[in-house]
Amino acid sequence: MDKNFIMEWISFADRNLGIASHLEKYYRPTPLEDICFNCQQAAEKYLKGYLVYAANSLPPKTHDLRELCVLCVQQDKRFAQLMKACGILNPYSVQPRYPRETYIDEALMQKALYYAAEIKSFPPLAELREKLGLEVPHDPHP
Repeated sequence: MDKNFIMEWISFADRNLGIASHLEKYYRPTPLEDICFNCQQAAEKYLKGYLVYAANSLPPKTHDLRELCVLCVQQDKRFAQLMKACGILNPYSVQPRYPRETYIDEALMQKALYYAAEIKSFPPLAELREKLGLEVPHDPHP
């Protein structure tokens, strides 16, 4: 698969996580739903970027992080460690888009930021970033 295409997935993911971090720091009142949505989107794009690289094919058209994680496990067993993070972030793909669909508080938002950062810095993804010549995150927890 084209190196630039893989880099686009990672770049989009970095932007989603950057948006989430920016909103958490600077926007008041804190838009908890938007932050969690962007964390889920970042995780989804990191996993899809890895799948484009490892499976050398287009990623599936799904927002289900657990499904994506299972596909990543098929490429690298270490991804099994991310199932908890994927399960926590998974509901934020759709629910925060609609009023009264989900309850999110400050603690849940902090968990979303934590797990999205954990996925970004996960060793197979850090190794991929290094191969692509992208900045490799050192601190998984913003």
